Amino acid sequence: MNFKRRTVMQLADMICGNTPEGRSHEENYFKYRSSMYLTEFFADIETDFQHDGSTRKIWVAETLEIILSEPHSSAQMVPDTFARAMSRLMDPDEATNERDDRGKALTDLNRALAREGIEAFYAEDKQCYLRNLNTNTVITPSPNPHRPFTKGEIERRANLSQYLDIASEDALIEEVLLPLFRQLGYHRVTAAGHKDKALEYGKDVWMRYTLPTQHVLYFGLQVKKGKLDASGVTRGSNANMAEIYNQTLMMLGHEIFDPEIGKRVLVDHAFIVAGGEITKAARNWLGNKLDASKRSQILFMDREDILNLFVVTNLPLPDAARPNMTDYPADPPF
Repeated sequence: MNFKRRTVMQLADMICGNTPEGRSHEENYFKYRSSMYLTEFFADIETDFQHDGSTRKIWVAETLEIILSEPHSSAQMVPDTFARAMSRLMDPDEATNERDDRGKALTDLNRALAREGIEAFYAEDKQCYLRNLNTNTVITPSPNPHRPFTKGEIERRANLSQYLDIASEDALIEEVLLPLFRQLGYHRVTAAGHKDKALEYGKDVWMRYTLPTQHVLYFGLQVKKGKLDASGVTRGSNANMAEIYNQTLMMLGHEIFDPEIGKRVLVDHAFIVAGGEITKAARNWLGNKLDASKRSQILFMDREDILNLFVVTNLPLPDAARPNMTDYPADPPF
């Protein structure tokens, strides 16, 4: 992503902590950094840049341009390293001449970033993130669902888990899965809906993902609210894999229409998603039923995967999963 030179120079001033022209020192809301602290700043965001003694502002601007030229997933996004730099710049502990909510610093930063279609904001974890103003996608470093969670994240995970216990299948799709896959970089995330079952052809959602090489892969989702097991019959909210097997074959065998290219295309991969557990026996049963070529097209995602990904991507919880809502409706009105 190429930023305008004016934007890069303004960001460099903020990282250096230079007082903006026409303002007093009391109106500078960014911490001043000498040569040593500039090197420390870039080390904190996991880079090896070391200040070489040249003019601080020019050196930082050139470093930012190198960072912005790094490969990243989409032209609509910025590299992970740049997102980390902005988060480090807006550390609440480094509030200068203002309160620790850093409202004035955030205003200055957003005046510069708005030129590039980006907005900075503080999330519930009090960390600064970037949002693409055109797509409303939150720009975050690549999420790691296997990292240790903070206390706040553990609480959010528990609230979401309680919500999944009572959410309908449609609510699981609309309130959890669609925002999640959009945030993970999938495009044209489209729910087939449950009003016209005849048009689903075994899939609840279809979407596409653009690889860095610009090749496009298409995905279909088969979503079940509860646990998936290998029992002979469906019990309660549990679904047996025989149903999933038939729906998966339908999903892989029927074309979908992509309006952006005006063509019908086949699904490359099928996600089988469960709001509960997908047992090992169920996975093995489906794997044995499918031939080798179709087996490689199947991806599984169960409750643990959903919870971990939803938390690390910092998505807002559905309204019914908010901590202040203790009384859940028996059938959420989604």
